[in-house]
Amino acid sequence: MQPEIKYIELKSGFSDDGPAWIGLVEFSKSGRTLYFDDKAFRSLKGTGIEANYYDIETGDEYWISGIKKNKQDRHWAGNGIINVDDRIVEDYMKMIYGDKLDSKNYKVVKVNDKVPTERIKELENESIEDKNTLSGHDLSFRQPNELLDEELQFVIEYLSNQEQTTKYNKARRSFKSSRILFEEELEKRNVL
Repeated sequence: MQPEIKYIELKSGFSDDGPAWIGLVEFSKSGRTLYFDDKAFRSLKGTGIEANYYDIETGDEYWISGIKKNKQDRHWAGNGIINVDDRIVEDYMKMIYGDKLDSKNYKVVKVNDKVPTERIKELENESIEDKNTLSGHDLSFRQPNELLDEELQFVIEYLSNQEQTTKYNKARRSFKSSRILFEEELEKRNVL
């Protein structure tokens, strides 16, 4: 897939005021992974509350979308400067039919154009035995049939805890439906 200009905003810990960029996003061969600023992102597949992607390495949640020609990329309740990747300023200006960037709202920055495919590949290929820090969050984005029995039990416990402690109803329902999928896989294996 060809690289695309996208709007990228960090949501974890910031809500609608997180650091934001307009930059060139690259895709993996399958299109499942997005790369920007030496980070790799995967879709939350509708399970995010304010986000649609997560950073594979940190678990931080992001909003990533196409850019809007009316320059209203940031949520209406959000504030803050939007950083623009210096490699795409001219193309971005053509897309929004603009002459120059408003310095009150935009700042041209240099981003790391490294695509961490090898680092991410190594991370994804590590087994649970080799990676003591693998979290329920990481495992919950895998398909239930891809996990070992003990990994399934770990994810079910993680999702159950998230379901009980989250304050948003939409998130609670999402954690519950995910938990049920993992429990069904365990039941199929007659482990429960």
